[in-house]
Amino acid sequence: MSPAFLADLIVAVHVAWVAVVVLGQLAILVGVVRGWGWVRNLWFRVIHLAMILIVAGESMLNVQCPLTVWEKQLRQSAGQAVTGDTFIGSCLHNLIFFYNVPDWVFDTIYISFALLVAATFVLAPPRWRSLSLVPVAPTTDH
Repeated sequence: MSPAFLADLIVAVHVAWVAVVVLGQLAILVGVVRGWGWVRNLWFRVIHLAMILIVAGESMLNVQCPLTVWEKQLRQSAGQAVTGDTFIGSCLHNLIFFYNVPDWVFDTIYISFALLVAATFVLAPPRWRSLSLVPVAPTTDH
């Protein structure tokens, strides 16, 4: 596989990550109001929270996202600009990267969003599944 294709694939994964975090939070907020049970699924909520905590943690520690680093390396290997020279790569890249915005703005957004997700986790907590997977039939003692 070519480095350009792999870079595009990484950007697609990056866009998917952002979409899960943002749309997941929207679904949680709407779902709590509408009574959708699946938005309180423990695994979904823990994974969702972990995804944004990773982003916020990288931001607070001033660590560049590994997906971004990997994409840059692959673009350079392919002789492409970091913004992606393929149509798909360029479109996807422009969805999540803005170059005229200072880093502190993104840091503030990431940390604020993580706080929102954590607050939602506390205010509308996930539900634990019942420990009993098989319903117990009532006994009839005479």
